[in-house]
Amino acid sequence: MKIILALSLTLSLADAAPLAGTIGKIGTLENPQLVHRLEITKPGVYENFRVDAQGKGGNIVKITADDVTLRNCEIFNGGGNGVGVFGTRVVIENCRIHHLLNGTFEAQNDAHGITGRWGDVTIRNCDISHISGDCVQFDPDRKSRGSLTIEHCRLWAGPLEADAPGFKAGQNPGENAFDSKTMPAGERCKLVIRHCYMHGWSQPSQIQNRAALNLKEHIDAEIVQCVFDDNEIAIRARGPGGRGNAHVAIKDCAIYNTQVAVRAEDKIEQLKISGMAYGPGVNSRVEFHGGKELPGFENNGEHEAPPLNALVANPKS
Repeated sequence: MKIILALSLTLSLADAAPLAGTIGKIGTLENPQLVHRLEITKPGVYENFRVDAQGKGGNIVKITADDVTLRNCEIFNGGGNGVGVFGTRVVIENCRIHHLLNGTFEAQNDAHGITGRWGDVTIRNCDISHISGDCVQFDPDRKSRGSLTIEHCRLWAGPLEADAPGFKAGQNPGENAFDSKTMPAGERCKLVIRHCYMHGWSQPSQIQNRAALNLKEHIDAEIVQCVFDDNEIAIRARGPGGRGNAHVAIKDCAIYNTQVAVRAEDKIEQLKISGMAYGPGVNSRVEFHGGKELPGFENNGEHEAPPLNALVANPKS
């Protein structure tokens, strides 16, 4: 009886493991309020807005207050950032953010899905795509410290289905799913990315070394149970140098159809990989650029990945 109960418990825990990507309703609910820009200057819950930027730039949704939740919104059709976060204790959840394009495919300018200042910020259950910068980038001004958690999100790139100002159908804009920028010294910014599905960051592209995760500068990053598919580089972890100094831990992730799974650069001081699963189409698992003497490097528990649809909540959404 004890053996049967133990086995049953093990199976139930495995079945309960959260899938990567978005779950449930994303975007607006019934009868959303249509606006063309949204400035949030007071604490509270802001939900069910359809924010059509009509091609305008700037921060389409600008959050300057603390203690804000932005929920079930669609933010699109802009030449600037979808959401700019300049407060703390901010939660962005169940939002669809897309088609934020600035410049041209040949000369892209940054238009990010979500950007702003490090703080106590959570991005949860959001779908972000078709941007000319990064799906998420913190902090382009390098003026803040704090934490950022991204969970159960789908951060992806893919060919445009139709022409857009400066871009043609079939072109694949965007740089990274996530890119970190920080103050150069002091307390490290804390980054947690878990249960996310990141795909489509492949060539041809406007930039070289296109990566789903571009982890650099003064961060302490933990990447947990994420799934990567169809990327040039899944995880780019950058060591000391002008753009380096990241500390990175990667736990129980899965990678498919990718040229380089993990690219370790410039003798990164701390890079710990555990339980990495590799599916078909991964050309190179771990590559070292700028030196191989990595005293803080660990890589344990590599194994074969299950089929992609066993790990992703909505692989075709």
